[in-house]
Amino acid sequence: MALRNKVALVTGAAMGIGRGITEILLQHGAKVALLDVNETAARGLMEVLKKQFGQERSLFLKCNVESEEQMKAAFQKTVEVFGGIDILCNNAGIVNESAWEKTVSINLVAVIRGTYLALEHMNKLTQGQGGVIVNIASMAGIGPLLSSPVYTATKNGVVGFTRAMAAASIASGYGVRFNVLCPSFVKTGLIPSTSSNMGQFSHLFDAANQLMEKIGILTVPEVAECFLELVTDETKNGEALLVMPKVKKYVTFPSL
Repeated sequence: MALRNKVALVTGAAMGIGRGITEILLQHGAKVALLDVNETAARGLMEVLKKQFGQERSLFLKCNVESEEQMKAAFQKTVEVFGGIDILCNNAGIVNESAWEKTVSINLVAVIRGTYLALEHMNKLTQGQGGVIVNIASMAGIGPLLSSPVYTATKNGVVGFTRAMAAASIASGYGVRFNVLCPSFVKTGLIPSTSSNMGQFSHLFDAANQLMEKIGILTVPEVAECFLELVTDETKNGEALLVMPKVKKYVTFPSL
């Protein structure tokens, strides 16, 4: 898929991986709707993007991904402004074992919600033009993160949901590809500096840090480049791409 003049929607777009994905999409000619609850960070980013890429290629929409109403409105506004949606990146996520229900809501339920809303606009069976959806999971979606069982569960859910949607799309003729990106630790604000978000697993904070030191830390541009591969390579559908420092591999799952 060539990205010039394609329309992308990115959740959690104001900082971290979402910002990196937004920037690489714009660098390759796409138009991007940025969804985020952090209005201050988003406004600051929008000033930078408009100077670098022009006034008409990016759009900020304040949106809580937990809200069906706000999500619907954001998708509709994107279509009204840019004329459609070709690419969706469900990126918004948190790490909070104390607020485990909110973690499930943002990390998994919102991914499902965003996917279904995107299909309303992209599905070729309902006059859409097709496209690609890339969900951001984690290495925790492939192997367990001992300090964050609920986070691990949500990311496993994202991986499974994405793969099932890819199979459903092929069988049904939606014309939409689905892939999932599974990075290891990334240099963003989600890396915990204290055990405060680990709840009853706070005693495992040191063990989690030891794992991070052993594996290493990715940069946001490294993750963004892998996202770009999943979007542009039209042979990729139903893929889970595991990315770690010095390691990039497509995961092979047992066949049923």
